[in-house]
Amino acid sequence: MTTLRPFPLAAREELQNAQLRANLRHATDTIRAKRARVVGEAPDWEELRAAAAAIKDDVLAQLDRYLEQFADAVEASGGHVHWAEDAAAANAVVVDVARSHGVTSVVKMKSLTTDEIRLNEALEAAGVEALETDFAELILQLDGDWPSHILVPAIHRNRREIRDLFARTISPGLASDDPAALAEASRRYLRERFLAARVGVSGANFAVAESGTICVVESEGNGRMCTTLPEVLVSVVGIEKLVPTLADLEVFLQLLPRSSTGERMNPYTSLWTGVRAGDGPQELHVVLLDNGRTRVLGDATGREALRCIRCSACLNVCPVYTRTGGHAYGSVYPGPIGAILTPQLVGIENAPTLPFASSLCGACADVCPVRIDIPGILVHLRAQAVAATRRPGERAVFVLVAAAFGSARRFSFAQRLGRVAQRPFARSGRIRSLPGPLAAWTRTRDLAPLAPRSFRDWWRAR
Repeated sequence: MTTLRPFPLAAREELQNAQLRANLRHATDTIRAKRARVVGEAPDWEELRAAAAAIKDDVLAQLDRYLEQFADAVEASGGHVHWAEDAAAANAVVVDVARSHGVTSVVKMKSLTTDEIRLNEALEAAGVEALETDFAELILQLDGDWPSHILVPAIHRNRREIRDLFARTISPGLASDDPAALAEASRRYLRERFLAARVGVSGANFAVAESGTICVVESEGNGRMCTTLPEVLVSVVGIEKLVPTLADLEVFLQLLPRSSTGERMNPYTSLWTGVRAGDGPQELHVVLLDNGRTRVLGDATGREALRCIRCSACLNVCPVYTRTGGHAYGSVYPGPIGAILTPQLVGIENAPTLPFASSLCGACADVCPVRIDIPGILVHLRAQAVAATRRPGERAVFVLVAAAFGSARRFSFAQRLGRVAQRPFARSGRIRSLPGPLAAWTRTRDLAPLAPRSFRDWWRAR
């Protein structure tokens, strides 16, 4: 497993991009305002959140039983179920299906799960093109870029950049950056590919254990094209996406659109169960993906992250994400949810800085539709990160600090020593730069110097 680039280094680079920050501010402010309006319309919003959390916790507590029930239902309705322990196993299934049908391309709808396992790269290595059909994902694919937001993958791009990209690639001569013109350019490019596609690839928002039904919600209709026109459909489903019954979808289909797009209902809500002669794909493959999820399940505190329904509400309120963007997180899961999910999926030793990418303000927990205690899990993972990282110098410093704080006399001596040691660095009542390892403190903050006289000295004098 590759260790992710430290978040502070990546964030520092992203903060230099003024256009990125402007795009993020405009987009997240707009989405946040829309969400607040439609959430305010729901008188039972808190009850829905509590119900969703309870449903998800029930699934996680009995995941083995629900997975077996789901797999049996899929196969009973004519589908094929594949169990994938990791990304390599899941990718191999999709590659094998494509090869067995002799195709050199597949149409693909937006799916964080397939991004997580780098499915497109695996297909490309096998000589199969994976065409992204979501508008934002298409933009990123055409430019060799990668997502920076769960809901709006190209949030870091503005329409002029998109116009220039389309003019260079799929729509030569395109002059207008009007959204309708950009949408029409992508529509013309994709339509013939939809009609010619023989294999489609999807993810899943939810999977219903009792019936083997898969549910996808989207706003553009490209997902509907991918899941109905090709003769073969492969759906890659994270094992945490299960809900027990179709009735449970009622709860989530009220929470998800309001929390993600600020809509009362998604324009396209697609459900499919197995195969039916003459109606939709005639061959269905469902890949049930683990890829670290059972490891997350084994952590009594961290497992709450598996409740996530990928709405992105936490990103839009996070003061860290809205300034750095998603690329700084080094994962397809950015923002607060990425800061708790990615370290658990890949191992805390491979992403030790992500749990610290937060001010712990708690706004993410306030808006989470399934009541994930993100700040609590961040603190929990920070302890794991410290335990997993060997820093003898830091430990030695804390031993000295503990010794100083353990005695009033030693503490008083340390204060006097600090007043002398700080003199070369204090200017105009602030310490703006410290030497050596201590420079990490002043790189992003100024320090107030120690007072000339301590409270204890003042008290004794009076």
